[in-house]
Amino acid sequence: MPATIERPGLGEAARVWARIAGLSFGGPAGQIAVMHRILVEEKRWLGDARFLHALNFCMLLPGPEAMQLATYIGWLMHGVRGALLAGLLFIAPGVAALMALSWIYALWGEVGLVAGLFFGLKAGVLAIVAQAVARVAKRALKTAAQRALALAAFVGIFVFALPFPLIVAASALIGVLGGLIAPKAFAPGGHGAAGAPAITDAETVLGEEHGDPTGAERRAALKAATVVLMLWLVPVAALCLLAPESVFTAIALFFSKLAVLSFGGAYAVLAWVAQAAVTDYGWLAPGDMLNGLGMAETTPGPLIMVLQFVGFMAAFRIAGWEAPLIAGTLGGLLASWVTFAPCFAWIFLGAPFIERLRTNRALGAALSAVTAAVVGVITNLALWFALHLLWREVGRVDLGPAALDLPQITTLDLPATLIAALALWAVFKRGWGMAGVLAGSASLGILTHLAGLA
Repeated sequence: MPATIERPGLGEAARVWARIAGLSFGGPAGQIAVMHRILVEEKRWLGDARFLHALNFCMLLPGPEAMQLATYIGWLMHGVRGALLAGLLFIAPGVAALMALSWIYALWGEVGLVAGLFFGLKAGVLAIVAQAVARVAKRALKTAAQRALALAAFVGIFVFALPFPLIVAASALIGVLGGLIAPKAFAPGGHGAAGAPAITDAETVLGEEHGDPTGAERRAALKAATVVLMLWLVPVAALCLLAPESVFTAIALFFSKLAVLSFGGAYAVLAWVAQAAVTDYGWLAPGDMLNGLGMAETTPGPLIMVLQFVGFMAAFRIAGWEAPLIAGTLGGLLASWVTFAPCFAWIFLGAPFIERLRTNRALGAALSAVTAAVVGVITNLALWFALHLLWREVGRVDLGPAALDLPQITTLDLPATLIAALALWAVFKRGWGMAGVLAGSASLGILTHLAGLA
């Protein structure tokens, strides 16, 4: 294989990002799995180590990590234009799908056949997620120390609900100390083969010669960050000055606050959103929030897209316009704008500097440990997704300082379990590709809905 592969143009990149966006079901774990499979294994735009380095950075930022990962990789490939292309395409299908479902919900309260389609897709995505977690773990966890860290991170977040930044900080410290005591155990990438060889930078578009960003690339990123920050903050300030009592101002302020404080992804802030939207602001009824979350879980894009539904219903019901659907549409789009615009700013501000650290050998051991911890966190996300897909009711059981998410066994969703089992069989036993698995799962979901089982 040649040292590098020809860099794709923006047109090809747009087609690839649109494909990823259309398959971005299953929450962060599913979205990260789809990106790894297409960008690393299929297209070979970047290697395993660089993918995990980018993921480590994005999981430290507030906001949806998968959308920011797409934006970061888009920046690596094509600079500011690539970042905007990847990020906007990643959220576009979710924005459109959830807006359409919001209209249907506001008018009739049912999403019908569309829900059946997404029901099947979710079950199919579970198989893709399981395969990706197995592959990433096999390639990233090469030493006993790395495997132990991944297990500890999984237990820390799943059992003890430790904050992700704390897990990362502790892992980095362990990596630094471990690198001094046992360098081979914490060397970047580990040592010794384990299963299929990792895809290295030398075999990819972003070859090893693609090093630190140039001064021009850093200046362009910082300029883009400034523009995005202004496009985010200036409209919010204008609303506060011109219409301080408007529901649109309340939407802009509340979701801007979430954009800054939502560390740990969507799951960390959903309880806060539900309480504020239902109890504090009176925008939604409890049942509305649950229905909105179900729509967001079954449509492509980040789970945090549920904020668009909340903004839609708030403006639809409270704005007092003669055309409430127009008000709702503007409220939903405003919520999405103030949620996702900051994500671009964080990437443009941090990516040029984080990328320079990639080749800093002094940080290699720390990043190796953080990578292991991230594998544990991804495993936790995958398990969370599986539990909530296969069971209709999942409760949290307190065990003193620990707690466990455990399903109510009698609420097992048999149709979802059957479709997921068939998808797993197709992926692991028959070697089906992603397109075939998802198409088959979607078809079974529609049939399940028509039969009145979903």
